[in-house]
Amino acid sequence: MFLHVGGDTVVSMKEVISIIDHQTVKHSKISLTFMGDQKKEKRMIDQQSEEIKSYVITDRAIYCSPISSLTLKKRAQFIQHSELFPSVQTDSKELTE
Repeated sequence: MFLHVGGDTVVSMKEVISIIDHQTVKHSKISLTFMGDQKKEKRMIDQQSEEIKSYVITDRAIYCSPISSLTLKKRAQFIQHSELFPSVQTDSKELTE
C-alpha cells in the first residue's frame, strides 16, 4: 500500500522508516544537522509550494510534507490495519436479512 504525503507524491509503506514533525526537527540540533546533510546529498524531496509540516523518512529519501505528522501517522496506521484485515466481499442478501 501507499501513503499520500501531499501533492502528487505517494510513498510505499514498506519504505517508510519514520514520520517526524517539522517543529521537532526545528528545535533539535542533531535533527537539523541530519536534515542538512541529507539536503546536501540531494536526498531531500521538497516539491511542495506549501509550508512544511512534517518529514517522511524512507531508506532512499526524505519527503517534505505539508500534512501534519499526526495525520500522516493516522493514515499509515489505517493502511497497516487494512492490510492486516482486508475487506471481505459479502453477499448483499446477507446484509438485508
